[in-house]
Amino acid sequence: VHCSVSIIHNTIYAIKLLVKMKTDAVLLICFLSLICIIECKDLIVGTSYNNRLIWQQKVEYNAIPLKKRVKEEFYSDAGQQIIKGVIARDLDHTDAIASITAGGVGFSYVNLRFKSDRGSGLNYQVEIYV
Repeated sequence: VHCSVSIIHNTIYAIKLLVKMKTDAVLLICFLSLICIIECKDLIVGTSYNNRLIWQQKVEYNAIPLKKRVKEEFYSDAGQQIIKGVIARDLDHTDAIASITAGGVGFSYVNLRFKSDRGSGLNYQVEIYV
């Protein structure tokens, strides 16, 4: 009886240890994701893995001192193919922001909005995958 109680106790301890390790791993992943969200200004929605690049466009807008620049790009697929990934990379690594205002993953169209930091321009590479 003493032996089986000891095995049960050790099993419970091992389960508690695994749960704590999983919790620590989840917290670490969340922390690293938060750092990436704070530091990364690229827009990556969906996936490009094992998908076909259907559209690639460079989005540029010259800087004007003390002004924020805003530009919108629209893509629509004539063949009604469903978008599986949208990537907009900031080539200049500025504080500009890219966002999807309509459509996107799961749709056959996407409307992208780019907004520069004050006094900066825009220089993005946009890729759409189906």
